[in-house]
Amino acid sequence: MSFLSPWFLALAGAALVPLLIHLLRRRIGLQVEFPAARYLARAEREHSRTLRMRNLLLMLLRVLAVVLLAMAAARPTARTMGAGHAPTALAIVLDNSMSTSVVEGGTPLLEQLKRAARDAIAGASPDDRVWLVTADGSLRGGTSAAIGEELDRVRALSGAGRLRDALSRGIGAVEASGMDARHVVVLTDGQRTSWSEATQNRGDVPVLVWAPGRAPPANRAVVLAESRPVRWTPRGAIAVRLQSPDSTTYRMALGQRTLARGTVLPGEEAILRAAPAERGWTEGSVEIEPDELPADNIRHFALWIGAAPTVRVMPGAGQFARNAIDVLKSSERVAEGSAIVVASADEASTIPAFLLPPTDAVRLGAANRSLERLGIPWRFGAVRREAGIARGEQLQGIAVAWRYQLVARGAVDADTLAVVGREPWIVSGPKYVLIGSPLMPDATSLPVAAAFLPWLGDVLSSRLHADPGTVRFTTPGASVARPTGVDALESGDGRRIPVAGASFEAPVGAGTYFFIEGARRVGALVVNPEVPESQLDRWPTRELAARVATGNTRVTDNRDEWVRLAFTGAARRSLIAPMLIAALLVLGLETVVATTGAGGIVGGGAGRQT
Repeated sequence: MSFLSPWFLALAGAALVPLLIHLLRRRIGLQVEFPAARYLARAEREHSRTLRMRNLLLMLLRVLAVVLLAMAAARPTARTMGAGHAPTALAIVLDNSMSTSVVEGGTPLLEQLKRAARDAIAGASPDDRVWLVTADGSLRGGTSAAIGEELDRVRALSGAGRLRDALSRGIGAVEASGMDARHVVVLTDGQRTSWSEATQNRGDVPVLVWAPGRAPPANRAVVLAESRPVRWTPRGAIAVRLQSPDSTTYRMALGQRTLARGTVLPGEEAILRAAPAERGWTEGSVEIEPDELPADNIRHFALWIGAAPTVRVMPGAGQFARNAIDVLKSSERVAEGSAIVVASADEASTIPAFLLPPTDAVRLGAANRSLERLGIPWRFGAVRREAGIARGEQLQGIAVAWRYQLVARGAVDADTLAVVGREPWIVSGPKYVLIGSPLMPDATSLPVAAAFLPWLGDVLSSRLHADPGTVRFTTPGASVARPTGVDALESGDGRRIPVAGASFEAPVGAGTYFFIEGARRVGALVVNPEVPESQLDRWPTRELAARVATGNTRVTDNRDEWVRLAFTGAARRSLIAPMLIAALLVLGLETVVATTGAGGIVGGGAGRQT
């Protein structure tokens, strides 16, 4: 027997009340002896044994009634007896996250989990309802044969998945079944990073978990492969870091060509600089020798390679803009030329252009007329002199002392790169970037911030250069905001995946996918598994129970026990009704016992006057 609400058992303490009343019960009052009552007193003494037995029985019945009511409030359940099991709603939560593809004992752990699931559903009867929930949250229900076919199709994910969501879906499915016997069984590797926080188990559904009791094998993984910067002109660097107990050799590839080989020490970040011959948007990877978990032995990156953009700085842009461009030229990020103009808006006559407001407010009208001639749908509005903090990619924490309000004219196809308060401060559209403050320290801290140079280089190359776009990084199956104009993803093998709407789900397979607008590449989406998924450390059995669910949860590392209890562990019946009926019967019996012999009580006390 077990209790779904065991804290109500504290009510059983009320059983002490009738016990105390019985022990403290005593006769009070003034006794007056008279000869006619001596016979009755003698009769009372002769029947005192019977009275004590009856009072003791009353006390026991009252204590039993209180205990039964407390147990009923604690919602007791018990397994059914006999062969087979009661009709059961069973949800099997199968952990098929990347970490379960680790090879243990010559077999991937996921295959061992699937074998246990098949053994469990082999015990299903036609009256049972069975669901299979995988780590990506997919829920499939049907007969045991149908679930067996679904198990055959399950493959390890390329990432961590959403195990807590999967558990919640399994609990929700059995709760909605309407069946008395409900059970959720979990097959997992017990990875610490997957069950890092305790999960609240809704309702009273029992949860049975199997996780291996053995330690995982040592693992090597590529945890960093990053292009710095994303756009090479044409020179750049790749940063590499590995998770490994010792030094490990890696191979770096660009497309199908090996770019370099090297060795990295544990915890060390290796930097490889190169100027490859490839041009345009290109995929790359860093790979190590396969080990027991092959899925994290490769990590992908993307970059754009091309000639450096040529830039001309107009006098109205200011000295800070000129100095920044000179530094970018010295590092070959940009070159001298006239393809891109950095200027005050009132002196710009061509685009692409990086445009600033004029330092002299008298020139503001001319600046707005210039924006109109260039076809830029923004105007400089009222001056805002209240201090604020900018928010935007690479620009967090930049102080803004004063700025001009950027006012959109009509329908605007633009990206907001930074905001101050709720108003746009830096915007970007086709062949232009517009900022609301001059690049002067008394207007904004941007020109003296450490982030200014890398940010300006990225803006010039990614927003205003010939090939647009940038790189986005995500994990398998995650939601991705669709870039403006993009209508498809192109995989490494040339296959195109249409995308629509404001967002889409990233492919479940790791790799580099190029954003396609019309017939050209306009950026890349890099999908890699979560780094914590390569950390295979597991929770001990006792601690895992509190991490997977709270309440009615049991964890075992005995596979045969888990299979045996998958159904029979759920075949339980509520004992609330029997407990209440028993309490009513006891109270009825107590009434009969209390009523019987009432005359004896009166007669036994007739010789006493109060």
